[in-house]
Amino acid sequence: MNLLPLPAFQDNYIWIIEDKDSSDIWAVDPGSAKVVIEYCAQHEKNLVGILITHHHNDHTGGVAKLKEQTNCLVYGPKHLKHLVTHPIKEGDEIAVFTRVFSVLETPGHTLDHLCYFSDQATPILFSGDTLFKGGCGRIMEGTPKQMLAAMEKLSALPDNTLVYCTHEYTLANYRFALSLEPDNTDLIESHLASTLLREQNKPTLPSNLDLEKKTNPFLRSHNPSLKTQAAQQLKEEVATNSVESFSQVRRAKDTFS
Repeated sequence: MNLLPLPAFQDNYIWIIEDKDSSDIWAVDPGSAKVVIEYCAQHEKNLVGILITHHHNDHTGGVAKLKEQTNCLVYGPKHLKHLVTHPIKEGDEIAVFTRVFSVLETPGHTLDHLCYFSDQATPILFSGDTLFKGGCGRIMEGTPKQMLAAMEKLSALPDNTLVYCTHEYTLANYRFALSLEPDNTDLIESHLASTLLREQNKPTLPSNLDLEKKTNPFLRSHNPSLKTQAAQQLKEEVATNSVESFSQVRRAKDTFS
């Protein structure tokens, strides 16, 4: 199985899952049908399945046309009745070629957000807009408590899990992370490496969970110096519980420039 990102819009990635033994592919969050159709035509591929992480149009905008043209399977949140052929929930499993992915419910960015995790061989996580390299999604429908719970659920996965998110936000995320932890050597090194990749117009992804635990402020909101810096940026008193600490870090990012 091979994974590759198709750039879409300004900073989206549509992850393509290729089968090493056939011309079949799956797509994760195809916001653009055109991008996937062109890829299939150029490389003689057949789209057989789609995974949806959440309802936002930049993740679902191409699904209807792709389903119409290919009659592919579509797995996603159960309320997307007009798009999904297989509504799914926490604990469900999906076979994608030689891999089996477990469904993880991670509300916060949206209430319907799902992630897909496979622990066969090297673990793989399709994290959508829940966990980014160096960041997390804005809390648009959920609550800080829900988003923190999602971070805790994902941080419990194996450290060698490869994290495939759907946006190229890494450098912007790292600018904020460095404002909180300017002396974090892992963060400094990853920022430099990611900057070099972007200068070559290469993706900074996938990340891995071990790196995220060392560098991502939203997996580190328990860190005393980090949460103190976030509170100072907001000109607030330092929070005294985990949910409020996470909320301060998230709100500090929301207002960071």
